[in-house]
Amino acid sequence: MRKLQYIFMTLAVLCMASPAFAQTGEGSAPSWVPIGAGIGMAIASGLCGLGQGRVAGSAAEALARNPGARAGIQLILVLGLAFIESLALFTLLIIFAKVK
Repeated sequence: MRKLQYIFMTLAVLCMASPAFAQTGEGSAPSWVPIGAGIGMAIASGLCGLGQGRVAGSAAEALARNPGARAGIQLILVLGLAFIESLALFTLLIIFAKVK
């Protein structure tokens, strides 16, 4: 319980200090878009990798249980991997569109 209290106190102090970080001397605000885009791409790539691993593992398990259904399982495997990879490519496309 004490650890949770420290976390909330730290978050409260950071929220109170955010207007101080918003002020700049040059009159222009810093751009956080490239940093956010990099973090977003990292999350998207990591989760797509986890998804592809789960799909490949499930396909291998399905082939081990029923080798006669190889054609159907392979078709669904390739289609699923293509959809998962397209999510990462769409994220990359959005990043290229937003980051200047």
